[in-house]
Amino acid sequence: MGPDRMDPHRVRFSFDGAPLEASRGMTIGGALLASGIVSWRRTGADGRPRGIFCGTGACFDCLVDVGDRQAVRACLILVRDFDEVRTSMSRRAAG
Repeated sequence: MGPDRMDPHRVRFSFDGAPLEASRGMTIGGALLASGIVSWRRTGADGRPRGIFCGTGACFDCLVDVGDRQAVRACLILVRDFDEVRTSMSRRAAG
């Protein structure tokens, strides 16, 4: 496969500006973990790192910002081609 041809089973996305790839069908949280990234949110009060905790969408530890959407649960949303995922400072998921 040439350098400009993408494997149809993979997606390209970025995290805090760094280019990454993941298997198509993975959640954002799974894609970040598979890339060796374990923290992608900082708590508002003291800046402590957070990542996957429950993996079911019940908590708020895995929040990320994706494109113009803030406070998205990384454990529930599938990563898509060209998603721009960023560390979130949000405390609660958007309603």
